[in-house]
Amino acid sequence: MKTARLLHLLLLLQTRQRITTIELAERLEVSRRTVLRDVEALSTAGVPVYAERGRNGGIVLLPGARLNASHLEPPELEVLSVAGLDSAQLERMGLSAAQESAARKIAARQAAAPESPSLLRLADLVLVDSNAWLADSKPAVDVSDLASALRHRRRLRIQYRRSAEKQASTRVVDPYGIVVKSGRWYLIADDQGTGRLFALERLSAYEQLDAPAVLRPDETLRTRWAALKERTERPGRVSVTVRLPANGLDLARRILGTRIHDVSDTENGWCTIVVRYPDIESVRQLLQFGDHIEILTPETARKRISQLAKDLAERHSAPASHC
Repeated sequence: MKTARLLHLLLLLQTRQRITTIELAERLEVSRRTVLRDVEALSTAGVPVYAERGRNGGIVLLPGARLNASHLEPPELEVLSVAGLDSAQLERMGLSAAQESAARKIAARQAAAPESPSLLRLADLVLVDSNAWLADSKPAVDVSDLASALRHRRRLRIQYRRSAEKQASTRVVDPYGIVVKSGRWYLIADDQGTGRLFALERLSAYEQLDAPAVLRPDETLRTRWAALKERTERPGRVSVTVRLPANGLDLARRILGTRIHDVSDTENGWCTIVVRYPDIESVRQLLQFGDHIEILTPETARKRISQLAKDLAERHSAPASHC
């Protein structure tokens, strides 16, 4: 599109003020003759740009000229509205090209703004990576297509496999939108009136229905997500007291997070923490600490972890069976 090319040319000049026609042709992926025609069109329209001939010539933007680089296209505005996504996630949303275009406009505006040359840009000092460590979670459906479908606010018939099941089941849901959390994508929807998180790596297929989505009054994606997040991270009803080395407390905070309810003072190199779980079976998470942890109470938790440890020991006491 010529309009987009002209704007790109202006943004390049606002950043550099003087660029050779050869470089501009390469950056814009057009011929040198097309660049000269574009410059002539801009000059005729009153833009202070001209072609300078000679050995050191090129395309020049008059010093001091200030071009308005704030005219973002709708897709570029969409990119900025989901600025927390990294490059891989933007690609899954189909927004990579718009992100690059918006970045060029922002860079041009920053170059034109007066700023101390000794100050580094914040973008050079702060990097946001929203992927979890060692995560390889890939959605089973096209995220961009799903997001486009959700714009119509219709009910969805989905094929979804719960984590404890081998086969997917069919259900009809009322979707609010998509959330990406620590590198994992989720569909947020009401399932028979109950808010649910559907991990996209286990959502194998979906179909838009003719019926409009039945959403809760005054509820949005953000409010539904806040409620589901609070419900997921809410401390459980079962309190488990454990003892571990004081130097393992940082690891415990990273693994257990908000499940830690209380931490005692260190004594003789050990500390005691209280962990809350929804049920006794959840104590299997504590197996991650190996022999660096001891469950003190309740007795049911001690017995369950003991049984799990015995099962592991028996499984590893003989040569591995090859099925």
